[in-house]
Order: sequence, then C-alpha cells, then structure tokens
Amino acid sequence: MSFKSSLVKIAIKLTPDIVVRWAANFILKGIAELSAFRFDLDTRQAYLQGTLYGESEPIEVWLEDFAIESDKESHRLIIHQARSNRPWLNNLFSRIAGKSWNIPAIPQFHDQIELAAELFKTENPDP
Repeated sequence: MSFKSSLVKIAIKLTPDIVVRWAANFILKGIAELSAFRFDLDTRQAYLQGTLYGESEPIEVWLEDFAIESDKESHRLIIHQARSNRPWLNNLFSRIAGKSWNIPAIPQFHDQIELAAELFKTENPDP
C-alpha cells in the first residue's frame, strides 16, 4: 500500500461519523437527510440511514464486502451483499449485487480513481 493510500486510510478511520453526516447533509439539503452513517474500511461494511425530503420514514442501507477489482486497463466496482429496509431497494440490490460494474476512465479523475482502487482493492485470502 502506498504512503498516500495509507494516509487516506488513517484519515477515513479517524474522521468522526458526525462530520460525514454534516457534510452529506450540507450537500443534500432539500433532497435528503443522513441521520446515521458507519463505514469500516477493514471489514468492508457500510451502514447508512437517511430520510428523503418529504418522506417520514428513513431508508436504511447495509453494504457488505465491497471492493474494486483492477487490471492494467480498467477498474470494476463489485458489491457482494447489499440490503435495505425497503423492498424496492432490495429488488434493485438483487440485480446489482455480485456483479462487476465498470468504472469509467475519466482522465481528469485518473489519480483519484487509482487511489480509490488501491484503497478498495480486492483482498485475496491467504492460501
């Protein structure tokens, strides 16, 4: 792991969830409110709870075992497990979970994509 990705990993671990919620709520004002957020880079798990503007019940999302698969020419996002407290969202997740999704090569974001690919690279189990 590069020095830069190690620093980013430490920053992710040390950033309080309340800071993430504040930033997300600032950006999503009038669209949604994020009320809970947990992200564990080591276990590859994330939990989000948010309420869409005009709705009364929050939506909960659990993501587990996500990674970026890479080769010399491309990167692909894969989410192995995803679920929600909403049936329609579970139906959507059932169509995307376990499949690789190409990450487009955008020249102006090349460095950021490479960093994300290093942070979320597929971990090979020890033999």
